[in-house]
Amino acid sequence: MTRTAAIIVAAGRGERCGGDVPKQFAPLGGRPMLDWSIAAFTGHPAIDEVLVVIAPGQEDHVAGHRFVYGGAERRDSVAAGLAALDGCDRVLVHDAARPFVSAAVIDRLLETLDAHEGAVPAVQVADTLVRWTGQMGDTVPRADLFRVQTPQAFVYDALVAAHRAWPAGVEATDDAQMVRDTGHEVALVLGEAMLEKVTFPEDFARAEAMLAWETRSASGFDVHRLVDGEELWLGGVLVPHTQGLSGHSDADVALHAITDAVLGTIAAGDIGQHFPPSDPQWRGAASDQFLRHAIGLVQAAGGQLTFVDVTLICEAPKIGPYREAIRARIADICGLDASRVSVKATTTERLGFTGRGEGIAAQATATVRVSGWRP
Repeated sequence: MTRTAAIIVAAGRGERCGGDVPKQFAPLGGRPMLDWSIAAFTGHPAIDEVLVVIAPGQEDHVAGHRFVYGGAERRDSVAAGLAALDGCDRVLVHDAARPFVSAAVIDRLLETLDAHEGAVPAVQVADTLVRWTGQMGDTVPRADLFRVQTPQAFVYDALVAAHRAWPAGVEATDDAQMVRDTGHEVALVLGEAMLEKVTFPEDFARAEAMLAWETRSASGFDVHRLVDGEELWLGGVLVPHTQGLSGHSDADVALHAITDAVLGTIAAGDIGQHFPPSDPQWRGAASDQFLRHAIGLVQAAGGQLTFVDVTLICEAPKIGPYREAIRARIADICGLDASRVSVKATTTERLGFTGRGEGIAAQATATVRVSGWRP
């Protein structure tokens, strides 16, 4: 069987973009830009291994992913990645600054490797080109001009041989140039506008627009009985009371309602589907892990939680003294600023089970931004 690996080069300093971190780790659509490329390759059925090349000191940015350290130049970083692969037949080399890799481009590249040692995505130049001689010079014919993108795909042995044969001290613009200059044919396949490189600060706004954001809201509702001998957890905060809530896990009715609301924004079912009450491992479990799981699913779907609103419905205890603590705790769990979390409380005027003090109910709404772009 043919084994295919992807090397993502992310060892640069990204100085032209400014900011506190190199551009490949800067936030894009609520997640580090590098994560978009990693997700595209790990989610493709033909990719068996994904390897990220970083610089020393960048380890925290690639937690949970396989990585190696790169070198002073891009060529050194790719060589380090190639050396770390084992038993590979085909390899794709990609720049982390091109976050939006589609499955269609990967498919075209791999299909082309059946007849060529290398393949690169490219888009034809559409703009008028002129020479600069201190002023506007002659127009350059553009009929046969293309802009080359990444990922670039190669037969593994051909790319390794090209790196070994490349003269020391001479920098190549990309790996395709190296493979071509060692006598191999590199084919062009159709690239995409989504593969444009993020280089300057203004490019981030363009990349955000490419994500085609849509806003979604969903609601959640939960209720639990008040019983003797249980702790009362509300919104991740232990609230002193004569009784506590009985039910699934720690029975935190607020976090359960928020979890269902978050799951609803991506049509991912409800809390019972992900954490069945019949499963003994969830007995007494802290409910913040349920909410974090739901938020993780939103992020995996290319989304970002932006606002949470929850209303607690009970006669007792009084929520007012604990409102800000609950709000702060929910914000911490959700990774949101407290200004993006609303906590309210009301009663049912002594009507129904909450009015009789038999239980507590919670109603929640979650709002997310979800990208319409998919690899």
